[in-house]
Amino acid sequence: QVQLVESGGGLVQPGGSLRLSCAASGFTFSSYTMSWYRQAPGKERELVAVITGAGVTTIYQDSVKGRFTISRDNSKNTVYLQMNSLKPDDTAVYYCKSRRITIGRNDEYWGQGTQVTVAS
Repeated sequence: QVQLVESGGGLVQPGGSLRLSCAASGFTFSSYTMSWYRQAPGKERELVAVITGAGVTTIYQDSVKGRFTISRDNSKNTVYLQMNSLKPDDTAVYYCKSRRITIGRNDEYWGQGTQVTVAS
């Protein structure tokens, strides 16, 4: 059974830091590209960061470049999102997603999300 379980969210003051984790099970983690998305109240879900299976390539949304870092530990089946210099606009539910595209298949899984609130 595939599971993605996010953790590490919470309330933090502007300028603070949080580290989100997403523990995966039930699939070959290293074969999947992992992503973090977020959804703020009243807004659409948006892509925050992506990391390829071997961790060689990362992509970030412009608004988080230089502040957020995505990483993964394939030995622990876990992907991380280190968030520094947090702003109130970063307040959202953060979701991790796994995706693998092969011939004729698109396997995609989502976690349940973790709330991040940036407020003084």
